[in-house]
Amino acid sequence: MSSESEDTHSFQAEVQQLLDIVINSLYTDKEIFVRELVSNAVDALEKLRHLQLTEKTVADPDLGLEINIATDEEANTITVADYGIGMTKDELISNLGTIAQSGSKAFLKELSEGDRKEANIIGQFGVGFYSAFMVSDEVAVYTRSWTEDSEHLCWTSDGKAGYQIETSPGQHRGTKIVIKLKEGQEEFSKDSRIKGILENYSNFVPFPILLNGERVNTVEAIWMKPKSDISDEEYLEFYKFAAKAFDEPRYRMHFNADAPLMINSLLFVPSENPERPGFGQVDPGVSLYCNKVLIDSSPKSLLPDWLRFLKGVIDSEDLPLNISRESMQDSALVQKLNRLIAKRFIKFLDRESKSDTGKFIEFYENFRSFLKEGVITDLENRDDLLKLLRFESSAEQAGESSTLEDYVTRMQEDQDKIFYQIAPDRQTIESAPYIEAFKARNLEVLFLYDPIDEYMVGAIPSYADKQLVSIAQSGIELEELPGNEQEADEKQASALCQWMKESLGDRVAEVNVSKRLVDSPAAALTPGGQMSPQMKQMMRQIDPEFSSTKEVHLEINPRHKLLKSLESARASQPELAKLIAEQIADNALLSAGLLEEGRDMVSRVYEIMQQSLDK
Repeated sequence: MSSESEDTHSFQAEVQQLLDIVINSLYTDKEIFVRELVSNAVDALEKLRHLQLTEKTVADPDLGLEINIATDEEANTITVADYGIGMTKDELISNLGTIAQSGSKAFLKELSEGDRKEANIIGQFGVGFYSAFMVSDEVAVYTRSWTEDSEHLCWTSDGKAGYQIETSPGQHRGTKIVIKLKEGQEEFSKDSRIKGILENYSNFVPFPILLNGERVNTVEAIWMKPKSDISDEEYLEFYKFAAKAFDEPRYRMHFNADAPLMINSLLFVPSENPERPGFGQVDPGVSLYCNKVLIDSSPKSLLPDWLRFLKGVIDSEDLPLNISRESMQDSALVQKLNRLIAKRFIKFLDRESKSDTGKFIEFYENFRSFLKEGVITDLENRDDLLKLLRFESSAEQAGESSTLEDYVTRMQEDQDKIFYQIAPDRQTIESAPYIEAFKARNLEVLFLYDPIDEYMVGAIPSYADKQLVSIAQSGIELEELPGNEQEADEKQASALCQWMKESLGDRVAEVNVSKRLVDSPAAALTPGGQMSPQMKQMMRQIDPEFSSTKEVHLEINPRHKLLKSLESARASQPELAKLIAEQIADNALLSAGLLEEGRDMVSRVYEIMQQSLDK
């Protein structure tokens, strides 16, 4: 409409440039305009609240500090109104017609020199209002400033050449923005669509949001409150809301910091591991907020990937945002947040492990794979994460566990290695030949059962200056047990090794006399220790010609009765002796998980049986 009081203005060149970019960009997440307008309304209400502390009178003093949103499907409009500080005519021109900040101009200059299509440019420099033009044919801003004698104004624009300002009697204090939606954007005139956007992005703003008369933001941002003011029931309800969960959390960590960053955070550990077999890898579960406004519900770089099981909220006032408010511009700041939260959580777990060991062990049994992933991938926190790990060992009963530090304190005086064995379970380790030499010498062995352990020990070659060594690794030097020195003839044993190597051919790389075996006749070892079935499968996928037996060293126990009988049979029954040598090797490979083909082994057993019966 036109009147004598109407003023027509052209947009400042930078504003026109910005509008062109916003309206014509490839930015598809148009719902962001709702969040931006709500955030602007919150700012206006906050300013008025501060003014009320210093000013004796304000216009419309009985109006509540709230945000009212109305949708009209018939008129195809959405209206966002607040009873905040409002604007004068000069402020309308300054705020909506120009870009005063030099940073905005610099940003536009840089953008003009780069690829605008890659820029998410809504919200960073106080120009979030312009996001409304992504979905509108026309935007009208009705406003009245907070002073009692202020003008009643209406600012209108189609987002093209300019805007008009005219008097519009009957306005309340504050600002009302009416958006006439363009064709194809009718979804934003629907109550349910706007409600979903508000619940996602603006659920925790500090003022009531009423959508068509019904309050939307009913959950309190308790992460901003002192811990002493929050009950356990409130924490539980917030966890269920934030995590979309029905269980009770195992742990909660609520902390605030103002240095080196202003942070308010509330993090939860769920009761169960969300990546149980068959569930796949979960997305990060901690949402990022800035002053209670959602920035990203699943930020990829906010926390180390191994902490993706955490649920909750991190809120920081210090975030420099790109204009879409969807990613952080300053990667150094992201890393600061990353490091701070990770270190705080590790310290929290360390305290919990000491204050309630039983509760921590229950947590560890469910979530240890994440901690071990952290050991592999998070170099900065590796040393602290290692202190949280727990392992069964040969020195303790099944079900009991120790830390690496516990192992070190129990080491023998001259011991310079931490010995471990990887296997699916304790029974497999204790029934294999490798451990008997260590038990006989009272050397403790850590038992590692998880598939990820093979990668983890590769990432931590030492702890407390003690090298980690697999007991299935060849070349381990152990002291000779008393009484074993003269039990086997050295020359005869060497000849047996040479004969077995010739009989086995390429099946093994070497055959040597073992100093470690006590009760078993033979053991298959590799230079790097046992290779898990998962690792072997991965290696075969990389290299179809891969064979896990190429580097196998077969160690034999010439003191064992079977080897003594084999030595005698070499001359008297050469065919049977060769079959038995092959069977001893296959038995050792099978025990080590290195036997790749078992058909020959089965037919050989039958042949040995037959020859034994023919005697």
